[in-house]
Amino acid sequence: MTGPTTTVPTTTAPGARRSRGRRRHRAAGTSLTLTLLGAAVLIASLAAGDISVPVPDVLHALAGRGDPLTSTVVLTWRLPRALLALALGAALGLSGAIFQTLTRNPLGSPDVIGFNTGASTGALAVLLTGTAGYTRTALSALIGGLATAALVYALGGRRSTATTRFVVTGIAVSAVLTSVNTWLMYGADTAVAARAAQWTAGSLDALGWEHAVPALVAFAPLALVTPFLIRTLRVLELGDDVATALGARVVRGRLILATVGVALTAVATSVAGPLAFVALAAPQIARLLYRRTPGISLLGAALTGALLLGAADWVAAHAFAPVQLPTGVVTVSTGGAYLLWLLLGPRRGGRKG
Repeated sequence: MTGPTTTVPTTTAPGARRSRGRRRHRAAGTSLTLTLLGAAVLIASLAAGDISVPVPDVLHALAGRGDPLTSTVVLTWRLPRALLALALGAALGLSGAIFQTLTRNPLGSPDVIGFNTGASTGALAVLLTGTAGYTRTALSALIGGLATAALVYALGGRRSTATTRFVVTGIAVSAVLTSVNTWLMYGADTAVAARAAQWTAGSLDALGWEHAVPALVAFAPLALVTPFLIRTLRVLELGDDVATALGARVVRGRLILATVGVALTAVATSVAGPLAFVALAAPQIARLLYRRTPGISLLGAALTGALLLGAADWVAAHAFAPVQLPTGVVTVSTGGAYLLWLLLGPRRGGRKG
C-alpha cells in the first residue's frame, strides 16, 4: 500500500522566465538609449560646421521642408559623412564582436590581429595606382584582409582561433604589413603617396554620396546576415569540443564568421582608411552595458561602434576648428587610453582581492 503522492509546486520555471524577461527589457532599454544617443550625434554632426544650422532647421531639411541653402548644407554636404560615420562604426563594432568571440580574447579584434592592416595593404596596392574607384578599392581591401586572415590562421591558429598564439601571431603579421604599407607609399609618386598617407590616417573628410551609397549598399547585406550567425557564434563560444558534440560544423562556422568579419572590416577600411580601436573597444563596452546578456551582444556592439565613431568624427571635425583632424587620430588617442585600461584591468581586480 502506498501513501498519497505529494506534488511539490515548482517556481523555478516561472522564476527563470521572469529573469529572462527582465534581461530582455534591460537589453531593450540599453539598445534604445544607444540608438537615441546615436541620433543625437547625427543631428549634432548635421548642425555644426562653418555654416551653423539650428536643430529645427536640420529636422526640416531631413523632412524635405528646408530652404535650398539649408537643404544643400545638410543633405548634400554633411549627411553622407555623418551616415558613413555611424554605418562604418557599426561595421567595425560587429567585426570586433565576431573576432573577439571567436578568439575568446578581448584583444582579438581585427585591428589588433592584423586583418585591418591587411585590408589596408590590399587597398593601398590599388590606391597608389592613382586610378582606383570604390569597387576596386573595396575588393582589394577584402582580398588583403582575407589573405591576412588565412596567413594568421595558418601560422598560429590551425587547431583553434581561441589561443594566445593566434592573437600574438596576428600582432606580428600586423607589424610586418605595417612596414609593407610604409614601403609601398615610399616608392610611390609624391602626390599619390600624400593622398594615400592621408587615407591611412583614417579620414571621413570630403566623403560624399558617391562614397556613401556603395559603402552603405555593401554594408547592408552583411548587417542583415549577421543575426543569422548568432547561434553559431554562441555555440563556438563554448569551445570546439562542446560545439562539435552539439552538432555544430566548427570549421565551416568559423570560416563563415571570419569571412563576414573580414568583409565588414574591408567595407570600413576601403572608404575611410584604417580606423583603429573602434573594433577593439566597442564589443567590450557593449559587454559592460549588456552585462546580464550572455557573451557579447552583436546589436550592442554595432550600436556602440556607431556611437563611438560618430562621436569621434564630430570631435575630429569640430572640436579643434578651424583645424580638422583625421578621424583616425581621435580613435587612436581614445583607443590607446582604453587599451591601457583594459591591460590594467586584472591588476585592479587583484588589488580588490
